[in-house]
Amino acid sequence: MTLFERVKKIAKKNGFSLAEVARRANIGEKSIYTWKPSKTYPTGVHPSHDVLDKVANVLNVSTDYLLGKTDIEKTTSEPKHIDVDDIVNSVVPLTQRDHALSDEDQVAIRALVKTYLESKEGHDRLRKYGCYDNDGKKTDGK
Repeated sequence: MTLFERVKKIAKKNGFSLAEVARRANIGEKSIYTWKPSKTYPTGVHPSHDVLDKVANVLNVSTDYLLGKTDIEKTTSEPKHIDVDDIVNSVVPLTQRDHALSDEDQVAIRALVKTYLESKEGHDRLRKYGCYDNDGKKTDGK
């Protein structure tokens, strides 16, 4: 299976189009399609390690899996715990600006995330992926 086929397979499994994976990875929307073997590039264009890592992170798999070096999809069997402060304090996924988020931006983002996490959909996701019980209480002790 080629790199392109693996990315396409795991994207479909996660309910993403290749364009959506590219957007989430912050790479060119059509760039993943260049990884598909063609007459010009029989093995496909090979992405840089940085780009491959971004795509692997979006798909929650290892770069080794995408490259066919392992059949193990998941990088870890435990779900990642994401803290609201980690989200707010992480500038790269939230802004393309070269400066930190303002205090007002941080308050607004905290409010949005809190509202989502307190919604039915948020609770469902937390139970499924985040080690939380039916009442939204952490169960993993982290």
